[in-house]
Amino acid sequence: MNYRKLGRTGLKVSELCLGTMQFGWTTDEKNSVEVMDNFLAAGGNFVDTADIYTTWGPRGLAAAGETEEIIGRWLKARGNRAQIVLASKVRGQMWEGPDGEGLSRARVIRCCEDSLRRLQTDHLDLYQCHWVDLETPIDETLSALDDLVRAGKVRYMGASNYPAWRLMEALWESDRHNLASFVSYQPQYSLMERAGFEIEAMPLCKHHGLGVMPYSPLAAGFLSGKYRRGVKIDSTRASEVNELYANERGFKLIDELEKIGRVHGKSVSQTALAWLLTNPVVTAPIIGANTAVQLQESLGAAGYRLTSAEMQSLHELTKYPKNWRPIWD
Repeated sequence: MNYRKLGRTGLKVSELCLGTMQFGWTTDEKNSVEVMDNFLAAGGNFVDTADIYTTWGPRGLAAAGETEEIIGRWLKARGNRAQIVLASKVRGQMWEGPDGEGLSRARVIRCCEDSLRRLQTDHLDLYQCHWVDLETPIDETLSALDDLVRAGKVRYMGASNYPAWRLMEALWESDRHNLASFVSYQPQYSLMERAGFEIEAMPLCKHHGLGVMPYSPLAAGFLSGKYRRGVKIDSTRASEVNELYANERGFKLIDELEKIGRVHGKSVSQTALAWLLTNPVVTAPIIGANTAVQLQESLGAAGYRLTSAEMQSLHELTKYPKNWRPIWD
């Protein structure tokens, strides 16, 4: 496993980050623990979660914080907190009522305390705003996060799903008011979802030195290698994935990933991850797994890089709009 600095900080994180959205949702605690054990054994040290995991399941808000609790019990049982770069997020609804969601000062501080309790730790290495809250002034949110940093409860701050203009506003306000600043950005980014990050946010992240941790790097599983022409998939997200990506454009991409992977002795999913790992703006793609076996498949991408010709062939199959080129070309 290789390690990279998180943006301009001195913090070293594994080049693959373990996402935990599945824990307590599509996988039980036993399998979740096995996944985390195997990730750590493989040299991974970067674990990402969120307080709202897994509120979209059948239990709704009653399940709020369940994923953090699973991770917290694992950290306590293994006594390995010092080995983990632990990231969580705040913004989504955690309880009923007018203050049940958002990024107000009172709520950010309360939610951080709640996450620390569930995770059974005294600090978060990275605390991220899960998505924007346009009803709360950005300086109010940043001031609350700055206080948490100064109190030692948060080491670094990050943003997820922010449009580029709001991310830039946050960096400017931090500089203007001498507040702790975002050091990382978490966008949806894959070969099937390029434009939303590349056109505006990627140049911003490159210029300001933000660490980038793409989520859904396999396009919700479409680039896992199991989706093929004429093959019926039985999974929780299959209907959504088929509607979004199961078209001739998507299948041509899978064919090319398989072709490139064959040269390197790698799979379709490992090659899709390598496309991200070869991008110098990307710090660590976020990989998820329901089982240790699924995790091992993704871990096979560690250290895997593509040639410029291979990158170009993948860009041609997924290009937009006409004549646009990614900034690393």
